[in-house]
Amino acid sequence: MLRLVTSESVTEGHPDKLADRISDAILDALIAQDPKARVACETLVTTGLVFVAGEITTEGYVDIPGLVRKTIKDVGYTRAKFGFDGDTCAVLTAIDEQSPDIAGGVNESYEVRVLKSTDPLDRVGAGDQGLMFGYATDETPELMPLPIMLAHKLTMRLAEARKTGELEYLRPDGKSQVTVVYDGEKPLYVKTVVISTQHSPEMEQDQIREDVIQRVVRRAIPEEYLSEETEYLINPSGKFVIGGPHGDTGLTGRKVIVDTYGGAVPHGGGAFSGKDPTKVDRSASYYARYMAKNIVAAGLAKRALVELAYAIGKARPVGLRVETFGTGVLPDEKIAEIARKVFDPRPQAIIEQLDLLRPIYTPTSAYGHFGRTGFPWEATDRVEALRQEAGL
Repeated sequence: MLRLVTSESVTEGHPDKLADRISDAILDALIAQDPKARVACETLVTTGLVFVAGEITTEGYVDIPGLVRKTIKDVGYTRAKFGFDGDTCAVLTAIDEQSPDIAGGVNESYEVRVLKSTDPLDRVGAGDQGLMFGYATDETPELMPLPIMLAHKLTMRLAEARKTGELEYLRPDGKSQVTVVYDGEKPLYVKTVVISTQHSPEMEQDQIREDVIQRVVRRAIPEEYLSEETEYLINPSGKFVIGGPHGDTGLTGRKVIVDTYGGAVPHGGGAFSGKDPTKVDRSASYYARYMAKNIVAAGLAKRALVELAYAIGKARPVGLRVETFGTGVLPDEKIAEIARKVFDPRPQAIIEQLDLLRPIYTPTSAYGHFGRTGFPWEATDRVEALRQEAGL
């Protein structure tokens, strides 16, 4: 049975992604000085203004206005004619310390306070309640859904063409969307490609369309997925001169499906950027991906969804579920039992296993948190342990 699956991506110059990048740049700068920093940093960007708010407890110091301006310029907003740039925008801050009520439950977990646990991995309690999802599928080498991977490749190529000057009329804001035709679980071809790219005012749309199809789409999407039926919608609304924070207000955490799996599976209760790894919204989502990817890489399933659930201040998850959508070599309950033996999703264990107390977060702020090399949650180092437990 044929079905359609669609995913989108945005460039780092999109206002929401610019906000994510600023929040993560502040997190990285603080955690580089003080690995125990508690950071929950939210950013709003609009015409001529950046507003940074949140709760930060740290022994380090960061010149937030200076860092904000540098981040904006690094993304490409360097000229006032764009309606927003790093030199002329106002930067306002409203920073408070982490609530002592939250800090108490994180610093000394329920297991330590109430159950008197002496296990050092029980020490840190979850920074919030909530449920987090991780996913993997064997339909791409990255073990990610094909539509979101193609959407990210398009926006990365769009940004590359701008930064190298190959298409010098491009500006930082841009979006992509890809619709893939599936036959059951098998992706067949791309039905529709949508790209909206900010550009200089003198450009004609026909030239933009030709350039984007030839120099962006055909270099980002493998030829095997393009067919005579593929439709290309390039700047379908017409001109796109006013963009970035001048065109739309941006907020941290407003592109969560772009950050994860493109809508292929559910998203948990929280966003990622600007949060230190005691916030399980972020770290447990990374760990759930780590679990799901290893399950698929080990051959236990062709697709795997891992769900973790936490209570604030409690170290041990209150829920762990594995769903393989009928593709598992063992029943889902058995795979979940194996996962409990191989993985340890307590916050302190996650932080230690994935080495998360270091400044690695700014690169995650655009083009997805998953399916990219260089991040510890993408490792497949538990494959042998899983196979051994499964008797494979």
